[in-house]
Amino acid sequence: MPEKGPLPEVTVTTYGLSDVGVVRTNNEDSFLIAELGSGHAGLVPDVMKHRVSDRGSLLVVSDGMGGAEAGEVASKIVVEQLETLLRTVPDDTTGEEIVRKAVERVNYEVWNVAQQYPQYHGMGATLAAAWIRGTEALITGVGDSRVYLLRAGKMRQLTRDQSMVESLVEVGMLNRSEAEQHPQRNVILQAMGSRPEVVVAIERLELRRGDFLLLCSDGLSGKISGDEMRDAVLTTAALPEACHRMIQLAKNRGGEDNI
Repeated sequence: MPEKGPLPEVTVTTYGLSDVGVVRTNNEDSFLIAELGSGHAGLVPDVMKHRVSDRGSLLVVSDGMGGAEAGEVASKIVVEQLETLLRTVPDDTTGEEIVRKAVERVNYEVWNVAQQYPQYHGMGATLAAAWIRGTEALITGVGDSRVYLLRAGKMRQLTRDQSMVESLVEVGMLNRSEAEQHPQRNVILQAMGSRPEVVVAIERLELRRGDFLLLCSDGLSGKISGDEMRDAVLTTAALPEACHRMIQLAKNRGGEDNI
């Protein structure tokens, strides 16, 4: 095979924010922003502008579920283990298979911990992730956390909800408005750690200058529409302001879940 040339130089600006919401007392959501080449990573809401290294930049959101503190444990394992696995990928490798194997290994790790410790039995978590290398992003999702693309003023959902109501929409048994109000809209068909194996969906995206990627748990997407997310990003001066605005809107509409 011919040698690959250097990846195009790409700079990204990232920001993350999580809120416990209005009803719950603990936050089972976790997120991670990591520049895998430099080793810079954090779960704190700081704006980070950086050049994407050959090893890539990773954005991850995970929504935990389970009794007591099990959901928090599951989502933390998902974000931290995925970063660890992708950080060790050789610089000259790329492709969907790397992401698929990494997600499968993380899924097994969550499942294995749940089997070993009774207090964590039945725990699981969703996953929404974007791995950026050069002008390419590999997008993956498990459960109903989402990745959106905002490009040229239009918001598009890149991941597919792995939920019962989404399946009913796809076969024509529900329309979109009915699905949004369905009493079982939060029932998901698979989660990280619920079984020893997981089916991994991956989409390859060629990035353009000015693109926005938005990753969120259903505490946000279940309360505000894609168009409202778009407006929050395009009509505010900076990413922190946009995130605060979206979270406040979700809280104003009930905020029953972590956001």
